Formats: sequence, C-alpha cells, structure tokens
Amino acid sequence: MMKMTLGCLRRKKHPKDGVKPSKISAITAYDSLFAALFDPYIDLILVGDSLNMSFNGRLDTLSASMQEMLYHTKAVCRGVQRAFVVADMPYGSYTNEKQALKNALKFYQHTRADAIKLEGGAERAHIIKTLVGEGVAVVGHIGLLPQSVRGVGGYKITGKTPESAQQVLEDALSVQEAGASLVVLEGVVAHVATEITTQLDIPTIGIGSGAGCDGQILVFSDMLGLFKAFKPKFVRSYLEGATLVEEAVQRYIQDIQTGHFPSEQESY
Repeated sequence: MMKMTLGCLRRKKHPKDGVKPSKISAITAYDSLFAALFDPYIDLILVGDSLNMSFNGRLDTLSASMQEMLYHTKAVCRGVQRAFVVADMPYGSYTNEKQALKNALKFYQHTRADAIKLEGGAERAHIIKTLVGEGVAVVGHIGLLPQSVRGVGGYKITGKTPESAQQVLEDALSVQEAGASLVVLEGVVAHVATEITTQLDIPTIGIGSGAGCDGQILVFSDMLGLFKAFKPKFVRSYLEGATLVEEAVQRYIQDIQTGHFPSEQESY
C-alpha cells in the first residue's frame, strides 16, 4: 500500500492531466485496533483530543494532556501503514511559540505522526509559521473551536453573519499564508465553507460544514454509532454499533449461563 503523504492529499484537490478532483476521507482513531481497521481505506486518521469525551468520558476536550495524546498517537501509529496520521495538540500546549515548538517536536520525536493540528486562525498564524519553519507539518483548525468552548460560552456555529463569514475567511487565509498544509473547517455555515474552499490553495476538511469542502471527517465512535450520550446534527451513523455490542454481550452472557460456551471444540 502506498503511504499517504501531503503531496497525495494535495493532488486530490489539484489533480494532474485532466483528472477530476476527489474527496479526502478522514476519521479519528485512538488505538492500534481501530487504526488498523481504518488504515487500508481511509486517507487521513486524526488522533483527536475528542478522545477526552468519546474515549475517556469527560465533558469536553480541555483536560486532555500531552502525555495522553502522545500515548494514543503512538498506539494509532502502530496500527497504520498507509493513512496520513495527524495528532491533535492539546489545550494549553501551544500558548506561545517556544512552548508550541517544544511540544510539537515531541510528536515527531516520540511518534510516527505525519503532522500536528492546532486550533485558531489569524491569532495563531505566528505559531504555525514557527512550527513550519522548523519542519513540522501543520493542520489548521478554524470555525467552531472545541478548545475555546468555555471562553465563548458554548459550541457556536460560525459564518452566520457577514462579519462572522469574513472573519472565518480571513482566518483561513492567515492559516494558509503561515504555511499550514491543510485546514479543518468545523461548524462553519455550508456556503461560507464552500467559498473558503474555493479561495484556498490548501485542502479543507469539513466537519459540520457542508459538502463543499475538499474532504470530510467524523469522530469514529459517532460514525459507527457507538457513542450514545448525544448526536450532533452533522453526524451520520453508518452502523448501529452500540446496539450490536449490547446484543452481542447479552448473547455471550446467555451462552455462559446455559453452558453453550465454551463448547467442546472451544475447550482444551
């Protein structure tokens, strides 16, 4: 299997020889098991700080630590041969250029991550520029910023007003100019996200931002229907995972109780 690179992802938006552009498929993963299942098919795997909610049962992403993100990134990389792996920089790990570079380099030194992702637009451009200048591939993240949820008073969709739409566009252009290789557009009104995608040279990855982006990403436990606490509007579940797991556990218990498990063939 050919390893996905930044060049491969870019060619999906800018193909050569008259080939039509194709969409980038992306998903989160937090361990080697699911990463290996996704790897033959998916273009990009994000080790997202969303693991703090869907994996660790916390209310938001803010308490995810560098130690946790490094641990899960190592695990994901062990399961991946083909996909492009992006690691989230956790909240508080890039408050200034020096700290950001120190922590970003940890991902490169201790894992096989291909890039790191950080949240913020124009106000983070100087940090992105510093990281790129030291050879770190950066994925931007603008629009709805989960790490800023307490500061802005909740999960707020962006681009609803002309002023908000202009700000998101300026953020996107700033992130690109600073040297980001891709940018995630989260919770951006669809027509605004489409316009941003048209104006940017780098690929956009949408989540809750409509079909006009260059690619799409979902949290894997949402996509597989495993997370039951709530379901955002933008999520489409492709499997009733929670129900299937519950039914399997019930059958397992029943087979234990009735003596049907283990059978003679399953015993030494």
